[in-house]
Amino acid sequence: MALLTQKDLRSLNESLEERTPREILDWAVSMFGGRLAILSAMQQAGSVVCHMASVAGHKLPVLFVDTGVHFPETLQTRDRIASEYGLEVITLSPEQSMEDQTRELGILYLSVDGQLKCCELRKSQPLLNAAGRYDGLLSSLRRSDGERRSNVPILALDQKMNSVRINLLANFEDQQMNEYIAREKVIVNPLHHQGYSTIGCSRCTTPVMPDEPKRAGRWRHLGPWAMYCGINPTDVRRPESEAIELPGDLVDRLLGRTVDFSI
Repeated sequence: MALLTQKDLRSLNESLEERTPREILDWAVSMFGGRLAILSAMQQAGSVVCHMASVAGHKLPVLFVDTGVHFPETLQTRDRIASEYGLEVITLSPEQSMEDQTRELGILYLSVDGQLKCCELRKSQPLLNAAGRYDGLLSSLRRSDGERRSNVPILALDQKMNSVRINLLANFEDQQMNEYIAREKVIVNPLHHQGYSTIGCSRCTTPVMPDEPKRAGRWRHLGPWAMYCGINPTDVRRPESEAIELPGDLVDRLLGRTVDFSI
């Protein structure tokens, strides 16, 4: 095993900036092989990633966290992705139902601290059930999402999952996204056509007005202090000193190192 830091990935990230999402996808498959999965919340960007993998013939597993309080449309989108794109969707769930959690802890999402706790219990912790299975996770964060994602790197470390997040749509602009979805007839969560620019749990997501920021509908009741759930590490921190531990040969391949054992 060998350590890999975000700083180690700097040159590789620079080299990937000129690559298309499809090229980054193919690169990730060649690099991580069977230790690669897609992470999707069944929003339109995640659907695009699933579509790209499907048409490329990459039958990658898709990790989906079912918080137990998703909109029905989100679950319907999950089922269509699995059926029509031929991808295995692995649904990860919290230990408690929302009803049991509320009986024990109260309605957490009514305060900023409570929201963070609720997201930890219902989103982040279930994902950790898959920790150790994958060295690479294909994510769909885009710089055009704005706010903290405006400078998201293509490759970022996820310490808790001990994996590399590959944001293959990091450079995908809104127009490119819309054109791809229309041209390829991508499966899209119906809520995107009902005023929802981003989609999370039904308790904490509302539509947005045309002149509002994209994430204005997330935790609207908590004001500007709550904007992210924490399931994406780059939403909350990005220190280059963080490190994960991967097989040595994988780290060598990622960093383009060759080892000469001859004397």
